[in-house]
Amino acid sequence: MNESSKIYIAGHRGMVGSAIQRKLIKEGFTNQLTHTSKEVDLRNQQAVADFFANEKPEYVFLAAAKVGGIVANNTYRADFIYENIMIQSNVIHQAYVNGVKKLMFLGSSCIYPKLAPQPLKEDYLLTGLLEETNEPYAIAKIAGIKMCDAYRSQYGCNFISVMPTNLYGQNDNYDLKNSHVLPALISKFHTAKKTNSPSVEIWGTGAPMREFLHADDLADACFYLMQNYNEPGLVNIGVGEDITIKDLALLVKKIVGYEGELKFDTTKPDGTPRKLMDVSKLHSFGWKHKINLEEGIERVYNGVKDTLK
Repeated sequence: MNESSKIYIAGHRGMVGSAIQRKLIKEGFTNQLTHTSKEVDLRNQQAVADFFANEKPEYVFLAAAKVGGIVANNTYRADFIYENIMIQSNVIHQAYVNGVKKLMFLGSSCIYPKLAPQPLKEDYLLTGLLEETNEPYAIAKIAGIKMCDAYRSQYGCNFISVMPTNLYGQNDNYDLKNSHVLPALISKFHTAKKTNSPSVEIWGTGAPMREFLHADDLADACFYLMQNYNEPGLVNIGVGEDITIKDLALLVKKIVGYEGELKFDTTKPDGTPRKLMDVSKLHSFGWKHKINLEEGIERVYNGVKDTLK
């Protein structure tokens, strides 16, 4: 890519897409295509075909997806597999048809088997059963990876795939019905502090371990890999260290300044016991994260505390 390249960010309003957009602008890449879902419904094959034929982007960051936490993934199983497969299939195919120079497909760490060895190496893909609660979403993302590799193999397309770990940052979703664990905790502790609630309920036992990467670090990695990585397969993007949900809750509690106690609802699901990324492949390319977890959560909370209910 150079600064005049025509770059399409699919999903530019989401946490990931908006972070990539900010990174590109910061680096001087201002020739961006950013269409909303109302302007181009990526689930609609003809709409995507017309968009690519008219705009002819040179590079594509495919960050558009239907996303959510355990409740949303498990409740709207058909929506998650259908919409994600349609979005990525339409964009990847039209990128090939219209001669896109390079496409980056963004997946998720949930593609790995539920009980895969830790940390998760790229080679562990398709070596075991998936976590049941988000299996439809994971299968869609696996299809995206394999689709990029298939178009590379058959047509010589430079389509690459990256798998971010759990993300947080600007433009996250704080709706408790659909949010992931970190924004949900921020929202819960903030509300409890405002209402002087004596306790905050945490789903599960608090024992599962999770890794968290700030979206700005992800965007930095994506920009770096778009310039430097041109291989089949996938690349994990993460920090290479994790934290228990209990310790995460205690960290958020401290940052928010909540004084009450934690109550763990063990009738609720824990999800996957552990999801730590092996990031040695990423590190071998010369990239490493810059924002530590406490600093990142403080930055996020300071940015949203005045807007949370």
